[in-house]
Amino acid sequence: MTMDPILSAKNLRKTFFHPTPVEVLKGISLNLYPGQSIAIMGTSGEGKSTLLQILGTLEEASSGELIIANKSVSKTPSPSLRNQHIGFVFQSYNLLADYTALQNVLMPALIAGNPIHKRSAAYKRAMSLLEKVGVKERAHFSTKLLSGGEKQRVALARALCNDPEILLADEPSGNLDHETSQLIHTLLVDFVKETGKSLLVVTHDQTLATLCDQTYILCDGKLKKENKHGKSHTRVEFSKYSCN
Repeated sequence: MTMDPILSAKNLRKTFFHPTPVEVLKGISLNLYPGQSIAIMGTSGEGKSTLLQILGTLEEASSGELIIANKSVSKTPSPSLRNQHIGFVFQSYNLLADYTALQNVLMPALIAGNPIHKRSAAYKRAMSLLEKVGVKERAHFSTKLLSGGEKQRVALARALCNDPEILLADEPSGNLDHETSQLIHTLLVDFVKETGKSLLVVTHDQTLATLCDQTYILCDGKLKKENKHGKSHTRVEFSKYSCN
């Protein structure tokens, strides 16, 4: 039996019109399957974050089709799709500074209208996730008191709160030291291995890309699939990479 992709992008294009028209994405097609991890790499300014925002329904494409969990984004309210199927991890964490780590993790459940009291399933899951990412002892700390690595671990726990089928990560270790980056990489990849769900990550980090099942390069508005040799991806030297 052929497995359907959990996310399918077909000929996505994106043009920004101000101050002058610039076509950033020029016909992007991509399938993400359950249990698969994909890394998208490329030099700065190529539109990687824009593509991730479109795939996460945070931004609209100029044209093309996006299907998530067999539902067309053009026909289904985006907030509903996001909250049901997608978790986000951003480079800048995007935590609510005046709330505790636990309150931040519970925010997706609150938005979904689920109970979040101490005996609720959401509360128990949030505490379990904070323990899994190694910051349970910081659950009741304001996020303003956390280190960068702790904030990113809280952000990852928040992304997993509603048990999404898809995890989208934008430079998740870009602001972290090497040791903490390795921890975040392991947590992301383990999420896919342990749950059979899906990860799509935008990154400059070759180590993280190598851990993923497939790597794509975004260049001149188009995706190019990198070949795999054995269990590792071809190393990408961006200074030598040609868009042709």
